[in-house]
Amino acid sequence: MSTLLERLALTPDQLGRTLDPTSLPFDTTADVPALSGVIGQPRAIDAIEFGLAVSAQGYNLFVAGAPGSGRESTIRTYLERFAPTRPTPSDWVYVYNFDDPDRPNAIALPAGRGAQFARAMDQFVQAAQREISRAFESEDYAKRQQDLLNELSRKRDQLYTELQAYAHDLGFALQQTQVGIASIPLVNSKPISVEDFEKLPPEQREQYEQRGEELQARIGATLRQAHLLERDLGERAHQLERDVALYVVGPLFEDLRETYADQPEVLAYLDSVQKDLPDNLAQFRPAHSEGDGTNPMTQMLAVSQEESLARYQVNVLIDHSATQGAPVVIEGNPTYYNLVGRVDYRSTFGALVTSFQHIKPGALHRATGGFLVLRAVDVLRTPFAWEALKRALLSRQIQIENLGEQYTSLPMETLRPEPIPFDLKVILIGPLSLYHMLYQYDEDFHELFKVKADFAPDMDWTQDQVMHYAAFIRRRVEENGLRHFDCSAVARVVEYSARQQEDKRKLSTRLLDIADLVTEASFWAERAGHAVVRAEDVDQAIAKQEYYSNLVAERVMELIADHTIMIDTTGGRVGQVNGIAIADLGDYAFGKPARISARVSIGQGAIQSIERETQMSGPIHTKGFLTLSGYLAGQYGQDIPLSLGATITFEQAYDEIEGDSASSAELYALLSALSGYPVHQGIAVTGSVNQFGEVQAVGGVTYKIEGFFSVCQALGLTGEQGVIIPAANIPNLMLKAEVVDAVRAGRFHIWAVRTIEEGIEILTGHPAGERGYDGKFPDGSVHRLVEDRLRHFAEQARRTDLSGRPVAHRRRMVRG
Repeated sequence: MSTLLERLALTPDQLGRTLDPTSLPFDTTADVPALSGVIGQPRAIDAIEFGLAVSAQGYNLFVAGAPGSGRESTIRTYLERFAPTRPTPSDWVYVYNFDDPDRPNAIALPAGRGAQFARAMDQFVQAAQREISRAFESEDYAKRQQDLLNELSRKRDQLYTELQAYAHDLGFALQQTQVGIASIPLVNSKPISVEDFEKLPPEQREQYEQRGEELQARIGATLRQAHLLERDLGERAHQLERDVALYVVGPLFEDLRETYADQPEVLAYLDSVQKDLPDNLAQFRPAHSEGDGTNPMTQMLAVSQEESLARYQVNVLIDHSATQGAPVVIEGNPTYYNLVGRVDYRSTFGALVTSFQHIKPGALHRATGGFLVLRAVDVLRTPFAWEALKRALLSRQIQIENLGEQYTSLPMETLRPEPIPFDLKVILIGPLSLYHMLYQYDEDFHELFKVKADFAPDMDWTQDQVMHYAAFIRRRVEENGLRHFDCSAVARVVEYSARQQEDKRKLSTRLLDIADLVTEASFWAERAGHAVVRAEDVDQAIAKQEYYSNLVAERVMELIADHTIMIDTTGGRVGQVNGIAIADLGDYAFGKPARISARVSIGQGAIQSIERETQMSGPIHTKGFLTLSGYLAGQYGQDIPLSLGATITFEQAYDEIEGDSASSAELYALLSALSGYPVHQGIAVTGSVNQFGEVQAVGGVTYKIEGFFSVCQALGLTGEQGVIIPAANIPNLMLKAEVVDAVRAGRFHIWAVRTIEEGIEILTGHPAGERGYDGKFPDGSVHRLVEDRLRHFAEQARRTDLSGRPVAHRRRMVRG
């Protein structure tokens, strides 16, 4: 027994890994070469460089990794280098569509010329107002307008003169009334009244009536001629206004055409403006109003004039006048509207109105021709954002649509801006699990995001990587004005990194945690008055981090110390083993011992987990538990039936039990209950087991050992206590110095086992035993006692039915 304990016990050197400060080729980080690039991520960097350089459609990037691994900072760094080498994309503007006002037109212009075009059109409108008003107020225009009026008056007077003469020849006089022209009969060249007309002889009256009808026809014809004259004059006056306006604004248009001669879409737009402007000349004249401007009608006229002139303005949607190279847009709030843009509305006299000037860009517009960086979780969390992003990437264009149009039960009249074609690279940042989920369940994902940049959680602990760590510390120090680290402090940070990764062969790439430790260690060095950060300052920072987060752990230890939570660390108990669970609080994890107990009886081979029966265990725990039946069947059920009933439980467990790391402890408890050998309560166990009795690696082994050590320390170290771990977990040990010191002093022990047989011998002090040539286990071995107990159960089961009555008695009753 002592030989096995000594052989399986780990030495202090196996319990962690330290870095000798004297092996570092510098005194402080001020002597370390500056860091260039990112450390520990060659695979991810290669993928990022490939993804940024390839221009084929669908080669967008998904940057996967854990938070704090440098995903975002790396992407920012590479985009800062790469984007300026790319061409600056075009500006985009929206202009009024004179053919279909509800569908504003989009025009692309070289970078910087969009805002220039908008200013040019504003200046054009102002100049046109000024020149048109000046032309219409000129003497020449007034003379030409008066000539038209005089011509109309002359021709109209001529018509009326001819009509008067015609009427006189027929014996009538004409009189202008409010309702038209009245004809009055003349007798002896004098008008007569209606009474006198009735006194005329019938023949004479009949003649007057006949001539009156002729006169009325002539009057109608004359009035029609006068109307035609007025209409012709109106057209000529309107044409005069158009000619004058086009004449005065013609040079303005020519200047614009000359400036934008290389932009066909702008020239087509200017042609539309020139065609539309003469029909809206009233809007270019000064608004003459009475009063102080508070009259609602006056205000409405002013608003109407302003809106009419706004059609000639330009809405600069995307302005790259200040952009050097390709744009980089990092959208922190990727809502639907923040991605694809929107059409705003404003309230005018109680009504909601909009125009092409109220079209607002989204992140896709701003990033067109460049790069758009998004957090994948934020995009998926926001309603409609993910589908909008995919739709844009698949169609290669951005369609601005208000959500109300898509989900209202009634059609809505609103603007439908012309879609803008785009070519950009989208970079999603998220956890690796999300990448796998999207890859599996979203049929478009693989087509759109062909490049995965996978940030590894760790890197090898090598001399080169240690120097990279030192360079990273230097950069952090210089960027934040901190104190430099001496070689002992750097060594301590490296050891802390390996502990965070729970692997003495690896260093963590969660550089955010390392950066925080550097900042806090510098603070404690300053508080201690140290010119540079020392190892003791790093230890202080680590201790403070733990102290700020371990309140729950301390409370649990108090409950164990006062026996509220029952954990024995001395003596022996049959069917009872101390397992160790991990309590992960997010910012802090610690090992928490848990009593596992087993009870056995005659049964039908069923081994029950109380947690499983009460639905307090997860599927992985259930799988590990069911493995126990396979082990028992293979080890003991070849010659005899397993006629046992057993229950196993975690005592005082009130949360869900998940994971298989306690399956070996459950098996030890069961073997103890069957063999009758007590288990040493000063030894805790962790490790999963397979059906062949091989002990398998588990997670959190460092924290589990330290958790049980804290309990033993609180209740009193005896020198016989310790923890059994899987041998495969030896590389994962990065224990605290106090645990290593206790092991070195012989006050605590850690054993690494590969099989259940090794573990049960340590726990009970009795060998497990191996079958001899006769197929039997040695007398007194654990396996022999277990097998004898199971054979006894089988014999008893044969003699007894399920009701507990002897089988022979039941047969006599049947015959009777």
